[in-house]
Amino acid sequence: MNLTNLSTILSSEPAYRFKQVGHLLYKDLIDDWNKASNLPKDLKEKLAAECPLEIKADILKSGDRQAIKALITLDDGSRIETVLMRHSDKRRTICLSSQVGCPLGCSFCATGMLGFKRNLTKEEIIEQAIFWARYLKDKHQETITNIVFMGMGEPFLNYDNVLGAIKNINDKDGLNIGARHISISTVGLIDGIKKLAKEKLQVNLAISLHAPNDHLRSAIMSINKRYPLNKLLSTVDSYIEKTGRRVMIEYLLIKNVNDNPAQARELIELVKKPLYLVNLILYNETGKFQPAETEKVKIFKDILEKAGIAVTERHRFGSEIAAACGQLALKGKCK
Repeated sequence: MNLTNLSTILSSEPAYRFKQVGHLLYKDLIDDWNKASNLPKDLKEKLAAECPLEIKADILKSGDRQAIKALITLDDGSRIETVLMRHSDKRRTICLSSQVGCPLGCSFCATGMLGFKRNLTKEEIIEQAIFWARYLKDKHQETITNIVFMGMGEPFLNYDNVLGAIKNINDKDGLNIGARHISISTVGLIDGIKKLAKEKLQVNLAISLHAPNDHLRSAIMSINKRYPLNKLLSTVDSYIEKTGRRVMIEYLLIKNVNDNPAQARELIELVKKPLYLVNLILYNETGKFQPAETEKVKIFKDILEKAGIAVTERHRFGSEIAAACGQLALKGKCK
């Protein structure tokens, strides 16, 4: 799929063509310009040649069909991953990537093992959302309800394209996904958090914390050496003060790394604040690390709850299809 040339092609057309084409892309969700009965033949031919709508993707489904992963091949041959999560409460959440690979190299992350190739364009980010919108419509007569930028890459290292894609996805003439149903997850890039605080879009912010102290966090997330916890969480506090919005603190529970009771008590000291929500996530095994044991997850969560911490536990989706972003591309030696 290539939407890059779309504006150029339509610039010589009547103004109403933009709205027509937008409706075809985001509402009708067509995958072939020949299906556009309201466009003239010569325009359809030009669009087909210069702005094809086919999305090249391989799909893997989990056994319970709750998690579906797509490996999308881009025009330059690069491959990125995106995941659909079909929740029992009818939510349909898609996880989008923002980069091909990732330069940050967190030790537990499969994407980091790929290295970094490039940022995705705004159009390539939108392409992932369109792919799942088409899939849900064709297979289930459903629509996307939530979007999370928790896929391959660090969103704030591609800030302009990510925000540009969000504005398009949020637009009533686009996919019309409410901003409050869109979340951006960051390892804690302070400049990105500050910029997001100034945006008028009411998107959600999530912080990938994963450790309750600087020593451990620096060992598994090298970015912590640049942005230690006191600076990071001070910036989060400022973000909350400015926006009045709750921030999700993501904490992957990794066996014998960050899952013991003492670490839960350390975490309490960091997050016992208004508008902090801790999201415990059971780790998807990547080979080097394993998920925390069920009993230890329960103990960890109980300690937080008894201390009055707002905490949720995210169901682990699709471990059998390598649903952790980067795993599928890694197996296929991402180009």
